[in-house]
Amino acid sequence: MEIVLIRHGATAGNIEKRYIGTTDEPLCDTGTAQIHEYMSDRCYPQVQALYVSPLKRCSQTAAFIYPDMKQIIVQDFRECDFGKFEGKNYKELTGDENYQKWIDSNGIMAFPGGESKEECAARNLEGFQRAVTTCIRENISEAALVVHGGTIM
Repeated sequence: MEIVLIRHGATAGNIEKRYIGTTDEPLCDTGTAQIHEYMSDRCYPQVQALYVSPLKRCSQTAAFIYPDMKQIIVQDFRECDFGKFEGKNYKELTGDENYQKWIDSNGIMAFPGGESKEECAARNLEGFQRAVTTCIRENISEAALVVHGGTIM
């Protein structure tokens, strides 16, 4: 079985280096252009099944790459919940006591009001296992997952 992991195109928040997890941002013009550039370079293989995070940036990316395919939405493929850091960048968080504690923990501590790295990874893995199980059951040998950078990590 071949499973292709595809990160969504850029959003305005991504370009501004913000923590964009639960915020349902659409692709920006740069993100759309990136996807189209990769498409013209034939970076994306043909697949039999398409699994997608429920957030707009992923469903839009999937629609560009695989316009005629049904998107199977997997709730567990959502990006990490960054809690109080959501929508902010490191410059805006500089001097924030909670941010410094999180940095000092090497990112191990849960995001204040959000998820820990382990909680997010466990949720993403559950979604991945369900997608793989479905592929096996339905005799699918090639699938794409259009998800987030954190989900891929």
